[in-house]
Amino acid sequence: MNAEITAVWDKVQVMINGFIMLLPNIILALIVFTLFVVVGRAIKRLVKRLTRHHRYARNLGMVLGRLAQGITILVGLFVSLSIVIPSLKAGDLVQLLGISGVAIGFAFRDILQNFLAGILILLTEPFQIDDQIVFKGFEGTVENIQTRATTIRTYDGRRIVIPNSELFTNSVTVNTAFENRRLEYDIGVGYGDDIDRTKQLMLEAMHGVDVVLKDPAPDVLVMELAESTVNIRIRWWIKPPRRIDALESRDQVISAIKQKLYVENGIDLPYPTRQILFHDQTEETDGDRSRQREGWPKGKSEVPKPRSISGSLQRLAQIQNGNSKVRAHQDDNES
Repeated sequence: MNAEITAVWDKVQVMINGFIMLLPNIILALIVFTLFVVVGRAIKRLVKRLTRHHRYARNLGMVLGRLAQGITILVGLFVSLSIVIPSLKAGDLVQLLGISGVAIGFAFRDILQNFLAGILILLTEPFQIDDQIVFKGFEGTVENIQTRATTIRTYDGRRIVIPNSELFTNSVTVNTAFENRRLEYDIGVGYGDDIDRTKQLMLEAMHGVDVVLKDPAPDVLVMELAESTVNIRIRWWIKPPRRIDALESRDQVISAIKQKLYVENGIDLPYPTRQILFHDQTEETDGDRSRQREGWPKGKSEVPKPRSISGSLQRLAQIQNGNSKVRAHQDDNES
């Protein structure tokens, strides 16, 4: 029993002595690792400072700064390990890094996919911060493009977080990609109104709105002969093309056209109408498909006379009498 205790104590002493011998290396490794951490933070701040005043490189600078900081800290970790464990060779570190990288890649596949997609988005720049985009059912202003996801702020004050891989592999509509944006709206006028005069009045109304650009000029196109209206499409350009500008210009243009057409010039803006025709079963031509009018106006044709009650009774008696004769004839044949 004493021999076992002595053996255990000897092992503990060896471990303590080994730790004491490694203590200077551990302290030196901690100092070196701390220096690498400080250097990594300094590199991150430097990259952010260099790209702070450049709108197109600002977010890319943030990502590159974080990436440089991570690489610097990783190198510091390897250097510190080589100080603590002098027998650890560079080849062993590379092999360890390769095995760890494969394991991390399988474990964090989605995270790495989003990270790479974020880098590609920042490099290709299909949109930037403060752009207004539409992605699937979401629409809003881009707040931030991070390494994992992109955040947009909706127009009703909500935040949407979209994974970068989704944005990179799907269609995105960028409403603010260009300086100008064209808007359109369909207006229905009456069939009895003069189309050319109506189009001219629409153009005058749009030219009278300040937010409508003169170049490119607005235009008016007849689009459809609908059930109760002639549909005319108005198109105009605005600058800048942001959501609030589009809403304000739409309000002003539609109001100006309604005032110009309906109020000032009496152009009809009709409601949808329906014409329902009923089959008139009170006429004496009921059942005669060559003369039955089905509720249409008479036009130049002869108007069938209405069927009287006595005539209807007489017609009914004739039908019943005819049916009786048919039955009697059938009975005679059977007998």
